[in-house]
Amino acid sequence: MQESFLHYLWQFQFFNKQSLITTQGEPIQIFHPGNRNVHAGPDFFNARIKIDSLQWVGSVELHVQSSEWVQHHHEEDPAYENVVLHVVWRDDKPVKRLDGTWLPTIELKNRVSDDLLINYKRLINSPNEIPCASSLRHVPDITRLSMLDKALTGRLETKASYFLDLWQRNQHDWNETCYQLLSRNFGFHVNAEPFQQLAQSLPYSVIRKHADKLYQVEALLFGQAGFLDRNTGDEYYLLLRREYHLLSNKYGLKSTGLNIAQWRFLRLRPANFPTVRLAQMAALLHHQHHIFSAIMDGLNMKNFFAVRQSAYWLEHYHFSKKSGDAIAGLGLHSVENILINTVAPLLAAVGKSKDDQQLVDRAIALLQQLPNEVNSITRRWKETGIVAKTAFDSQAVIELYTNFCLKRRCLECNIGASMLKPSLH
Repeated sequence: MQESFLHYLWQFQFFNKQSLITTQGEPIQIFHPGNRNVHAGPDFFNARIKIDSLQWVGSVELHVQSSEWVQHHHEEDPAYENVVLHVVWRDDKPVKRLDGTWLPTIELKNRVSDDLLINYKRLINSPNEIPCASSLRHVPDITRLSMLDKALTGRLETKASYFLDLWQRNQHDWNETCYQLLSRNFGFHVNAEPFQQLAQSLPYSVIRKHADKLYQVEALLFGQAGFLDRNTGDEYYLLLRREYHLLSNKYGLKSTGLNIAQWRFLRLRPANFPTVRLAQMAALLHHQHHIFSAIMDGLNMKNFFAVRQSAYWLEHYHFSKKSGDAIAGLGLHSVENILINTVAPLLAAVGKSKDDQQLVDRAIALLQQLPNEVNSITRRWKETGIVAKTAFDSQAVIELYTNFCLKRRCLECNIGASMLKPSLH
């Protein structure tokens, strides 16, 4: 039994309310269950109920067992003083308020239909990663679409919140924040963390002072990343090493740099090596001096990010290691990945910071214009009959899978909740 099931039962009143009484034997009527509270405090607020002859307006708290009231220390929390009803699955221990009066409680375990319980347990205990996979085709399109909209909105809000937190840590500097977020994206999951650490150790203000000279940008990035620590190498390597030595001393950078061991090469194709990605990042920073402004101005982002690394990195995947084949520049799929994972949530974050809904709408429109992502998650959904056609769709199903299906939050999902067919008496 999960508390989310009780929330579902209470919100939709899917239990037998005939001759409803509290555990103290008082008759009770429910006029309105209240509104769901997603923040700290009681689970529902502004509920309207009648206990015996008195009508109450206040909060409702739900627990699987009534003893959880004390386990969670609610009796010590002023936020719970206005709770007028305790709804539990099993009343294992009567609860009193601080003033010594009994907290009105109703027990639901004998008031829920067997069909509803069976359907709930079947859904929650499904061995499938997508619990409702076998029944999903029978769910109305409007239910599925509404949940995909909800999932996408939640995913965009979560990313935007992370971006806003980073912006605040950067003293409200969007240029610095954009640079750090782009750097993280250039790590393409496998090397996302070291890329972000690199950007945080190498201020964008330093990069911009030398952005007109590509070799200096490369020296700063490769040196700060820990790739220029050897004393020997080819002519290009030694050039960058000398330049980094001068610049790192000038800006006091070396002590904050990364170690080469932090970068992952294993199981990556040479075109995805962090060395190649660093070279592509350097090319972007060299050619595009005002990245954040360009994003806000709505320029053609696919062309904007379509950069080629310097000639050396078109032929090398590591220092002094020449590739047998030419190494391409930043490809279309990589650019689309950046638009999905950095540009769209950045627009949403700036929109939230300025209370500008048009920027949020632009973020959603961008996702609707981009092609869908193809990965193991979108393939799983395709097998169930939900086909992602755009990045909006693929981001939605990724969110649905990772934050609802895997966590068995079925009753918080419109699709899962619609599959339970209560039999009310």
